[in-house]
Amino acid sequence: MEYNACVRGRICYFRRPDGRIIGQKFITNMKLNRLILATILGTQFAIAAQADDAVAGGGGAPMLAQPTNNNYFGDWFARVTKTQAEQPHWITPLVTVTPRLEEEFRYDLMSESLPGGKTLTIYGGGKGLELIPFERVEVIIGVPAWESENTSPSKQGWADESFLIKYRLLSANEKEGNYILTAFFGLSVPTGSAAYSQEHYVFTPTLAFGKGWGDFDFQSTLGVSIPDNGSDSKGAGTPILWNTAFQYRVAKIVWPEVEFNYTDWPNGKHNGMDQLFVTPGIVIGRIPIAGRLGLTIGAGYQFAVTDKPLYHNNFVLTARLPF
Repeated sequence: MEYNACVRGRICYFRRPDGRIIGQKFITNMKLNRLILATILGTQFAIAAQADDAVAGGGGAPMLAQPTNNNYFGDWFARVTKTQAEQPHWITPLVTVTPRLEEEFRYDLMSESLPGGKTLTIYGGGKGLELIPFERVEVIIGVPAWESENTSPSKQGWADESFLIKYRLLSANEKEGNYILTAFFGLSVPTGSAAYSQEHYVFTPTLAFGKGWGDFDFQSTLGVSIPDNGSDSKGAGTPILWNTAFQYRVAKIVWPEVEFNYTDWPNGKHNGMDQLFVTPGIVIGRIPIAGRLGLTIGAGYQFAVTDKPLYHNNFVLTARLPF
């Protein structure tokens, strides 16, 4: 693709290699080059490079091509980049769901040590495809986890399908205040195997927030899990879920962290119980691959610090492909 010299007071023409003109714009200022190209043609390679620069540097919003509002799919990545430029550029923690809006595919692997010496291995972790279809909105379409327990005979099967919608209420990037506030609404659908399905629809409203100071940040969520039989004293009840991650960035892409994962059961079959896990770990990313595509990897060890937890410890591995 070629374009003529763009200068103030001139029309800039965009041509294909065969000479066909496929776009033009009258230039009134000097902030153009690849930004104009991305805006007019709906191409995304220009803003992708700027997004990578912003993430790598941890700085504020780059100079961005604005969505044109007349081509939903053609403007997709311009809209995503604009949305992400308006929020902090921290990394997503291992366990805590970030209040930031992300666009990526995620796959986790976990190995939980259960009471009685059993081990439960979870492939996928219920994570999946994360998309930003509108400004301030993220939708997560979970891929049901495959779970396997080393009982005799062995027990294995699919977990339930899950969905999550985020709506970002407030945000400021590193240059404007470095904070974020987001509301979540999660839904789990009882589609899993008999051994691992919760057998009920579960709704999880959550409030998530975070604040950063230089290379340090914390991200936290507070929510309640409400099954459709929440009033059943023999059911799961309505546990209160609190997660907080503390992170520090080293060498631009290395994020050591420690997380605290707390659950309290005010009712249901676990009435009166609570459990607290501490999860030290490290996340590395975003590592550029090509264009918008990157790679983020991480690992951590989760261990209980309260009596009678549902499991004693958990090894966590994560791989993500942000785009």
